[in-house]
Amino acid sequence: MKKNTAIPKTVNEYLAATREPARSTLKKVRAAISSAAPAEATEVISYGMPMFKYKGMLMGYAAYRKHCSLFLATSSLLEKFKNELSRYQTSKGTIRFPIDKPLPASLVKKIVKARVAQKDQKQGR
Repeated sequence: MKKNTAIPKTVNEYLAATREPARSTLKKVRAAISSAAPAEATEVISYGMPMFKYKGMLMGYAAYRKHCSLFLATSSLLEKFKNELSRYQTSKGTIRFPIDKPLPASLVKKIVKARVAQKDQKQGR
């Protein structure tokens, strides 16, 4: 995301302010999350970045100068997908990946479904 700009109010504003190739990368990540998230999940800007909400924070994503990140809001999923995430840098519920190479959509969808299951279980659904 560009520095010294106003905090975006919508996800589309955030993406419009993000330079290529990170913009295209994040659009692919967004599409993968959206396709796996429940229909009632909503997109918001929180902490200045795009997030999906479902029974609270589901996950977020952002672009930085040298990488993009997927924020899982929990570190337990990093352990669950440890083998599939071995080539990415991870820490405290965050996955970092190159600005020009999105995470595989199939992996993102598996992570989203696992996160939704956590949220459902916590809420007793």
